[in-house]
Amino acid sequence: MDDRFSETNSALGRGHGESGGTEVGHVPVLLNQAIELLAICRGGTYIDATLGLGGHSWEIARRLGRQGRLIGFDKDPAALERARARLARPPAVLASDWPAIELVHASFAEIGQRAKPASVDGVLADLGVSSLQLGDASRGFSFQAEGPLDMRMDPQSGLTAEQVVNHFDERELADAIYEFGEERRSRRIARAIVRARPITTTAQLADVISAAARPMNQAERRIHPATRTFQALRILVNRELDDLGELLRTAPQILRRGGRLVVISFHSLEDRMVKDAMRDGVHDGVYRVLTKKPVTAEKEEIERNPRSRSAKLRAAVRV
Repeated sequence: MDDRFSETNSALGRGHGESGGTEVGHVPVLLNQAIELLAICRGGTYIDATLGLGGHSWEIARRLGRQGRLIGFDKDPAALERARARLARPPAVLASDWPAIELVHASFAEIGQRAKPASVDGVLADLGVSSLQLGDASRGFSFQAEGPLDMRMDPQSGLTAEQVVNHFDERELADAIYEFGEERRSRRIARAIVRARPITTTAQLADVISAAARPMNQAERRIHPATRTFQALRILVNRELDDLGELLRTAPQILRRGGRLVVISFHSLEDRMVKDAMRDGVHDGVYRVLTKKPVTAEKEEIERNPRSRSAKLRAAVRV
């Protein structure tokens, strides 16, 4: 289950942290551990599969040097432009030692189209919703603020959450909420949504779900009743698990021997896919796993940044 919504709605942002010019609300999760496990080689080629506001890319870029190359992917054109502006302004002491940077408006599922086989030294993916998206009510990701039911990471393409909520039949809705949100009360919620149509705003949808799925025990009271349903809609609208599957399939093909894959996930569906892909890679002789157990945040980081509580980092090296 994705704890990001219960926590990032009150303290916005996933965080692609940076040491150079950190933005308000832009807090890194497992940043040092991710950079350490990438083992960045000066002059190498690296992919930031989830560019966001450019924080991880900043930390990679300042270690690469002028002979290095960094490719960043993001579906969100607004995030891409923010990251582009940031990465175009290296610190004065690094201005002459800054790598070549290519930013791509696309899903990370397309990394195989941008990188040749066995040409990349490392791939980093920090999965989830960025602070830019959560902080803008007009994007429809958060149920804490009134906004249109959109949830698209790329606002120019694909179904909106409103289309899903108002046009899927009850069984399709229930199946999606159960599969992508791991919500046991999916049928009850889907029935309530269908009866309440048309639903056009995040607050309206959250109210419908809250009335249909009142918390029955202390564990259920820990998170908002709408958390899992909003997670499910976001995953469905953005085809997140399909894209992650393609990333995991393609990564061994583009990584050089010794190249590293580092993935930070925030809910069990993602983490299970990453774990299985790395395990299968070991079986097929293409990976050696670097993290026997997922790396999680220390107590101090959780206290400083509650979002990090649900983060799990896994890493593998191409053999």
